[in-house]
Amino acid sequence: MTQTETRSRVTVERVTLTSAKKFDDVLAGLYAGISRPDLASAARAWLGASSYEEFQKVVADAAGPSGLMRFMDLDQGAALAKLPDVTPRRLVRLIAGNPHTMARMTRHVPEAGSYAPVSILIFQDGDVVRLAYDTMESLLTPYGSEPALEVARELDEEVLTLLRRAAGQPGPLR
Repeated sequence: MTQTETRSRVTVERVTLTSAKKFDDVLAGLYAGISRPDLASAARAWLGASSYEEFQKVVADAAGPSGLMRFMDLDQGAALAKLPDVTPRRLVRLIAGNPHTMARMTRHVPEAGSYAPVSILIFQDGDVVRLAYDTMESLLTPYGSEPALEVARELDEEVLTLLRRAAGQPGPLR
């Protein structure tokens, strides 16, 4: 069997929002929209689902108001603070998603699993707090699957609604 290697270029659309709110308030706003389930228990429930419908329900029950759940958060500012001659700053990367959304995308484009769950970056830049997100639609566009792109657009809207609300812009969550 011949092994092959292919390379693709993916153009990423990054959305960055600026907030006048304090870092901790923005972070609290993000956490208010993202559930923080016990992942081991949640995974057992997902894997134990006997049907697709049951899987959907178990995931929906575990998701927060935004439709997302937290898988991990990385305090990158803590590592940055260890570097000499670097002004400390707050910098947190949230890894969040929804297994049902991921399944709906990867059924059409397996490579979508490289991008889901998503990353949300929140950082303090002087007196300004910024939130950054790379849109799933931009990441999946090169694969040309309209069904996967439809799901990606839904996910982008969920994430961006959450970010706008956390930043202080009005907007409903589910």
